[in-house]
Amino acid sequence: MSVVRLAPQLVCGAFLLIGGAWVSAQQAPVLPYEPPKQFGASITGAFEGWFDSADGSHNFLVGYFNRNLKQAMDVPIGPNNRIEPGGPDLGQPTHFEPHRRTGVFIVQVPKTFAPDQKLTWTLTVNGQTTQIPLRLHRDYNVNPFSDVAIGNTPPVVKLGASGPSIQGPVALLTTAPAMTASLDAPLTLTASVEDDGKFASGTMAPVRDGRSPVNLHWLKYRGPGTVTFDPADPQLQVSKGGGVDEPFSAAGTTTAKFSAPGEYALMLLATDFSGEGGNGEVCCWTNAYVKVSVK
Repeated sequence: MSVVRLAPQLVCGAFLLIGGAWVSAQQAPVLPYEPPKQFGASITGAFEGWFDSADGSHNFLVGYFNRNLKQAMDVPIGPNNRIEPGGPDLGQPTHFEPHRRTGVFIVQVPKTFAPDQKLTWTLTVNGQTTQIPLRLHRDYNVNPFSDVAIGNTPPVVKLGASGPSIQGPVALLTTAPAMTASLDAPLTLTASVEDDGKFASGTMAPVRDGRSPVNLHWLKYRGPGTVTFDPADPQLQVSKGGGVDEPFSAAGTTTAKFSAPGEYALMLLATDFSGEGGNGEVCCWTNAYVKVSVK
């Protein structure tokens, strides 16, 4: 079993795993990037940063990089997909789409969690093991609720007619709404969304492509079988707004078809003009989950 060389931006607080020990980036040799492959490459967790809750507890914001360009992977919770201490299951995904996925889940820790403490996410995929530490390093304190440049905020998402409203990457599997479905019929999923319509980009260039202020994308988060969304990116029915700096309201519907019975978790990603990952600003997108029991 090999330890994969990690890209520097995927490592929290500039700490790297060298020879089985964590050392600072200043002490570590320069490591090359592992190039993406069609199949057979590793998956690395990505620590985006941490932020506080109103009650003083802390939240680690975590994504991943699946270097397999054409290989989605399922890695069950256990020795090959664990967060410790306190795990192995702390809400991380077990399904990994190809390429980079930014800030797909949070891990909550109490306000007594000290800067010298850490959690470690370990993934073993295709015979390669990667580990990332999650720490309260001051350089990685982020604000996923507001872009400081223009005050852009994440979309507000509501699942179904009676689901709770969610804003920002704060959803938890433990509090996700639950649904039931059958193998015989697709499950209908409806989401409504509101946004401030503020535009932010890396260059602050104006919008020229007529894009929607908000885009929705469904993906499998956990589960034993394949999930087919029709479509994965639902067309939004706009009820208000649509231009830059205009308050925006819309709703979108899709269906999900399951290949096998069991317990699933689905994730909805809502991005605004800033795009997935907020163009590197760690704002402004919203995650929502729904748990589905398929009979």
